[in-house]
Amino acid sequence: MESEQKSEYTPKEEAPKVEKPKVDVKVDQPGALATNKTPPTNASTEQQWQEWVQPVVDFLSQLPEYTSGFVQRYQQPLIVLALLLSGVVTLKITLAVLDAINGIPLLAPIFELVGIGYTGWFVWRYLLKVETRQELSEEFNVLKGQVVGKDSKQG
Repeated sequence: MESEQKSEYTPKEEAPKVEKPKVDVKVDQPGALATNKTPPTNASTEQQWQEWVQPVVDFLSQLPEYTSGFVQRYQQPLIVLALLLSGVVTLKITLAVLDAINGIPLLAPIFELVGIGYTGWFVWRYLLKVETRQELSEEFNVLKGQVVGKDSKQG
């Protein structure tokens, strides 16, 4: 089994040899490869630059006056918008906290039991007897008078 076949590939034609161009790089001076060729500045390019920059500078110098005028003109809607946005953010944060609390094992059922217990106590304390219902009604009218600012005796 010592017979080994050796295959030799002999091309019929040889590929033409391509000469590579020689590139001489001089690194005697740092930055010699990246030369900065800027056109000389003249009065026309400076004037064009000033024509472009001047409106921007004028607008930026008037910006505080524009802003204060806008805020004074639309103060009430801006306050309402800010309150609405802060309310939405507060609601989102509250819901996220409640969702996180609800994810804690055994905490949600405990809160449900506390809610059921408080509801039972409230019914027992204020809603079963006529006297306690009248007391609750009077307390509610006092609170309504404090909030609305009217006489609490008027029903």
